[in-house]
Amino acid sequence: MDLQKMRNIGIMAHIDAGKTTTTERILYYTGETHRIGEVDDGQATMDWMSQEQDRGITITSAATTCYWKDHHINIIDTPGHVDFTAEVERSLRVLDGAVAVFCAVGGVEPQSETVWHQANTYKVPRIAFINKMDRLGADFYQAIQDMEEKLQCNPLPLYLPVGQEQQFSGIIDILQEELVTFSKSDQGSTIERSPLNEDQELLCAEWKEKIYDTLSNYSDEITELFLEGKDIPLPLVQVALKEATLQQQVLPVFVGSSLKNIGVQTLIDGIVTYLPSPLDTPPAKGITVKGEKEVDVHPDQKAQPLALVFKLQADREKGFLAFTRVYSGTIKSGTTVLNMGKKKRERVGKIFRMHANKPEAISELKAGDIGVIVGFKVTQTGDTIGSEGHQVLLEDMNFPEPVISVSLEPKTLSEQDKLKKALDSLSAEDPTFTVNENQDTGQLIISGMGELHLDVLVTRILQEYKVEGRVGKPQVSYRESITKAVTHTETFDRQVGGKDNNAVITLKVEPVTRGEGNSYTSAIDDTVLPREFRDAVERGITNSFNSGIQFGYPICDIKVTLISAEYDQTTATAFAYEAAGAMGFDKACNQGDPIMLEPVMQVDILSPQEYIGEVISNFTTRGGLVESLDSKPSIEHVKGKAPLEKMFGYSTALRSMSQGRGTFAMEFSHFEKKSI
Repeated sequence: MDLQKMRNIGIMAHIDAGKTTTTERILYYTGETHRIGEVDDGQATMDWMSQEQDRGITITSAATTCYWKDHHINIIDTPGHVDFTAEVERSLRVLDGAVAVFCAVGGVEPQSETVWHQANTYKVPRIAFINKMDRLGADFYQAIQDMEEKLQCNPLPLYLPVGQEQQFSGIIDILQEELVTFSKSDQGSTIERSPLNEDQELLCAEWKEKIYDTLSNYSDEITELFLEGKDIPLPLVQVALKEATLQQQVLPVFVGSSLKNIGVQTLIDGIVTYLPSPLDTPPAKGITVKGEKEVDVHPDQKAQPLALVFKLQADREKGFLAFTRVYSGTIKSGTTVLNMGKKKRERVGKIFRMHANKPEAISELKAGDIGVIVGFKVTQTGDTIGSEGHQVLLEDMNFPEPVISVSLEPKTLSEQDKLKKALDSLSAEDPTFTVNENQDTGQLIISGMGELHLDVLVTRILQEYKVEGRVGKPQVSYRESITKAVTHTETFDRQVGGKDNNAVITLKVEPVTRGEGNSYTSAIDDTVLPREFRDAVERGITNSFNSGIQFGYPICDIKVTLISAEYDQTTATAFAYEAAGAMGFDKACNQGDPIMLEPVMQVDILSPQEYIGEVISNFTTRGGLVESLDSKPSIEHVKGKAPLEKMFGYSTALRSMSQGRGTFAMEFSHFEKKSI
């Protein structure tokens, strides 16, 4: 397999910008499907989960493979809804490039910004596709301006629309100076190129000069030819454009309407021309398991195998499907690999290449490729697998904390096992979904990223896993912390089974900046307390992070330091030091003026102008703080922060205030002291 001709790309955007419809067209034109499936009638290939078809939204990131002009393209269609941010995050981690889809009417919408910043974090090169040019209110040039202002990027159109709204009929290829139209008789498969008229020529010349002007910063050859007034060959322009795209200095922009089958093939050409192959991207970073030395992982198919499992998905027939990106070497079916983090051997059963949800069995996955491995028992999302002879951990994935919970009870005892199996399966698939048991009531509490996230998960439990259960009302996941530093000495002295267990430790607990998380460090070494007992203290403390101070909510933003210890060889036991750690931590926190924290959400509201007064008024009565108001010709965009507790049921309230025309997106921002 020629790695230079491979593309691992994601399609990302705000909800309803047309990602899945665009992917459907790509699959149709590349011959992967024989008919075009529509999201609106629940027939989209990529939205194969029944709930995705019912709701018309993408929930899981589906991986699929297609081929275009002797290039091999792995596509991951990611969700646009903010509640499924972990799906986007884990996909971006393994992509080499991405297509950002924007709606020509809405421009850069709130979730587009979120996903854009996530892609910046992972340094993913992008091209843009301005979709829905046929929709009422479509404005290509406003969308370009929106990108410049909100995303702080450098959009460079390579195609221009001919007409807009109902008059949208084709596109202008700026570099080739041609009018490109797509035949309606065969769903846009036949492309016709024709000369431009006089007005189109003037417009094309103006934008072509902008392209040359921009690229002259990246190519001396283009600068010389441009200044001398000579023709600049297309391959030279494409090489410079790709270089600037890989450095994320330029964003090539394509335009069309996926629903009307206009502009999708030119977008696929752009994917193979301007987005990177695995060889064009910087090597992945890894850390050796022993010695913690950073190493570069190059996409060498003959090297030792190393891969990252970026998603798990339960399959009733096959068990867990492990979506895997191979970074080096080759993984073959029937062989054994090592799970680096868990130090467990795993057997590679079968390997599949996914075509949406239809698998094709293959014998091996080589460096640079993405596929599905079946047969793993202990591997989870974010785990590194590879060879025992070359033990390297790829970077961990970071997932946000769940902020909303509901209680879930099986209706009968016989349903209990079914429920446990369903919850185990879903929490293995989704790292932002957690399950805990309430110690007082014995109820199961499930937590997720938002109301829609939990609603989808609960519906899957009840429908997909056929569990009959009672679901409680949504509850906020609070946190606890302290406000002052405390130094505390804890003595544990107890006889268990006729044997003395003795430990004396001194801990310092102190608050840290919000969002910094919990940490534990030891200021003493083996000369004061042997390693096994220091580890026992750490276990006692870290296990207490989830048990709360006063109310039993998880603890956050506390730094704990073991500053001294007493050690008696005859009575010291690991049990005593672990107990001292837990008890000492609990007492110190209770002396540290504990407080309760509530999740505060970043809220983006889009509302027509005529309802904006009522929308803002309602938002502020919910404890919301408006940070900015951005006016567009047809819509107002409010950004602000509000406590999650007051935002329950907001979607219904917003719909009734705006006659169904308002929308909002909400994501976790930070924890803040709860006002009583």
